[in-house]
Amino acid sequence: MQLYFTADTHFFHKDLLGNSDFAPRPFKSVEEMNQTIIDHWNARVTPEDTVYHLGDIALYFIRPEKAAQAAVLDVLNQLNGHLVLIKGNHDNRALFKYLAQHNYTYGGKPKFEFHDVGAIIKVNHRQYYMTHYPMMMGIVKQIINLHGHIHHYSVNIKEDINVGVDTPETDYLKHKPPFGTPFSMAEIEEMVAGKYNDFQKRR
Repeated sequence: MQLYFTADTHFFHKDLLGNSDFAPRPFKSVEEMNQTIIDHWNARVTPEDTVYHLGDIALYFIRPEKAAQAAVLDVLNQLNGHLVLIKGNHDNRALFKYLAQHNYTYGGKPKFEFHDVGAIIKVNHRQYYMTHYPMMMGIVKQIINLHGHIHHYSVNIKEDINVGVDTPETDYLKHKPPFGTPFSMAEIEEMVAGKYNDFQKRR
């Protein structure tokens, strides 16, 4: 079982299509964007893996609301892995409640796990604080904040790593994964080391 990390998939968000200033997505339709993320996700993640999704799953406003929620659930059901969902500013409680009502056993555990604010894991003697919004943590040792929310921007703090699908911090990777691919633990550690080294050069 492997751990993976992502954020800001924004499934169904048609306003991001094309060359928007905030999060350019060069797709002709949300269907193409959704399917690209699904395909790239499943090319890496297996049913036994766990993916931490750090918020902003989808933006889909149709009526009735349950039709939108059902469409989002349909997309999530196509994604491999156990999904740990951390609430973003575009993820409302109604969606989380709907997903909880339709949760099911997947590989011996619930398909979905929910967190309103964040989650913490410890890997290789380092703690990872996973939140939607970037955190200003001050002086810390062996603590990294994985976050989303800011799309193709980067926080000017070496301990903050943007894991969203639009993140510019893939520049620290030797090999960039295809758009929408959740990041592996090895890639996270490579980004952490790359950003640390980048900051050391600025001194």
